Amino acid sequence: MLKAKKGISPILATLLLIVIAVAAVIVTYAWVMTFTTTQTGQAGAVLQEVNTRFYNVSSTKYIDVTLMNSGTADAKITKVYVGTSSATLTDMTDSFVFAPVSKIVKANGGSILATLENYSWTSGQRYYFKFVTEAGQQIPFDKIAP
Repeated sequence: MLKAKKGISPILATLLLIVIAVAAVIVTYAWVMTFTTTQTGQAGAVLQEVNTRFYNVSSTKYIDVTLMNSGTADAKITKVYVGTSSATLTDMTDSFVFAPVSKIVKANGGSILATLENYSWTSGQRYYFKFVTEAGQQIPFDKIAP
C-alpha cells in the first residue's frame, strides 16, 4: 500500500525550492533598498542657525532667524517653537513668515529666512528657539536679545 503512493519528482521539488529562495531574496533586497534610501535621505539634511536678529520698526518688534542647509538633501520646516526657557517653548509656527514661502531649505548651502512679527522680546533676555523638520530633525538654539 505504501509503495503505490507517489510524491513529486526530485526535479520539481528542486525547482520549487529555487523559486522560493529567489522570491525571498527579492523581497529582502527591496526592503533593504527602501530602508537605506529613506534613512540616507533623512540624514542628508544638515541644518544650522547662521543668524538671529532682534529689531524694531516703528515700535513693532521683529525677530529674524536664518537657517542654512549644508547637507545633501532638502529639508522642510514644519514646526517652530520660541520661549524664554528651553522647557517651556510655545508653538509659533503660524506666527512666522518664511522666505521662501514653501518652508523648504534647499540642499548644498540653501537658506531660509523666518520672520516673527509682533513678538514682545525684551533686551537682555535669553530666548530659546527650536525648528523641527518634516523628517523629525530638531534644530535647538538660544540667543540673547540685544
